[in-house]
Amino acid sequence: MADAGTLHDAFVDELRDAYDAEKQLTKALPKLAKAARSPDLRAAFEAHLDETRGQIVRLEQIFANLGEKVRGKHCDGIAGIIEEGKAVMEEGFDEATMDACLIAAGQRAEHYEMAAYGTMVAWARAMGHAEAADLLQETLDEEKAADETLSSLAEDGINDEAASAAHPDEDEDDAEVAVPVRTAFQSTSAKSSRR
Repeated sequence: MADAGTLHDAFVDELRDAYDAEKQLTKALPKLAKAARSPDLRAAFEAHLDETRGQIVRLEQIFANLGEKVRGKHCDGIAGIIEEGKAVMEEGFDEATMDACLIAAGQRAEHYEMAAYGTMVAWARAMGHAEAADLLQETLDEEKAADETLSSLAEDGINDEAASAAHPDEDEDDAEVAVPVRTAFQSTSAKSSRR
């Protein structure tokens, strides 16, 4: 029977997965930027491409510090998210809707990365790899900031513009009177907070 792997082995495996994911994203982000109609959205994708290149360098530094060979392991998760993004770009959406969909595609990638980097930070800290944890935390912070930027772009006009194109005949006064819909989560949260 083969020796059981350790948390260190799992950590290195996650690093290799993240390394490949970032390499894949350096190819996908320029396509998202090119497809974006909004100059601010295009700039956000281009800025995050520069950050992604820096994240690759940090991962290489972590591999070196751990005495591990720098290599990626194909990241099926990010590959699937990228494929979904490509499919969206092939749709015949109007420009505002395309930008809203590009934001959604970008945020899927950011959320995937935030989960991965959050786990790696925790594991690095648990194993006493303080320098690796700090470098990974820097990347995690960048991923969170990129997600916040995309949310701001969506909320500051892109989603409204896409919605207006979808429902051009709605009167603005009617839209303001809309009653918010409670989700099951909100209803449950409200009950628990009253206890």
